[in-house]
Amino acid sequence: MTTLLIAVAAGYLLGALPFGYLVARAKGVNIFEVGSKNPGATNVRRVLGHGPGNLVLFLDALKGAVAAGWPRFLGPIGEVEGLCIAGLVASVLGHSFSCFTGFKGGKSVATGAGGFLVLFPVGMLVGFGVFGTAVGLSRMISLGSMLGAAALPITAVILQSSTLLVSVAAVVALFVILRHRANISRILAGTESKIGRPAAASAAPDAPKS
Repeated sequence: MTTLLIAVAAGYLLGALPFGYLVARAKGVNIFEVGSKNPGATNVRRVLGHGPGNLVLFLDALKGAVAAGWPRFLGPIGEVEGLCIAGLVASVLGHSFSCFTGFKGGKSVATGAGGFLVLFPVGMLVGFGVFGTAVGLSRMISLGSMLGAAALPITAVILQSSTLLVSVAAVVALFVILRHRANISRILAGTESKIGRPAAASAAPDAPKS
């Protein structure tokens, strides 16, 4: 139980590290006040360019990978899978509800992807493929993110992964989709922001984007 609590606490604190806010702040920008007001890599990239955005993407994925991966040093994956998953889930919650930013945060796509890349690499490869295909066809990162997340539990079921992994993949995918509910409304309305099209042409300036 003590080790489980450590995994949860460490995962949450790792996930709560507000890299999007910190990187933007280093450039003199409060990311919570510009663009979609979301501290995720997508908004940082739109506001500050590919360099800062890609840095945030890497760091957000890294904290998920570390949160899910460090328990594997304690023993075989079969014995520590629960600890790894606890760390992953806690990091996803930490990213979305960071104690360092007044419990505001991003949509946990990169953080969740980093964690699942450690725990379920085959599933993440499928998820990346679905994400890339969806974005290529629709030019909507939000749609690609949701479909990529949904591909994880489906792949876990097909590959007959453990019940715990299937369940957590489904819960995390649902969480990611719920965090994109405003994007879903705009997709249905045909106003969602697309790659290569200015946000102002897709939605109202203050509307939250992915």
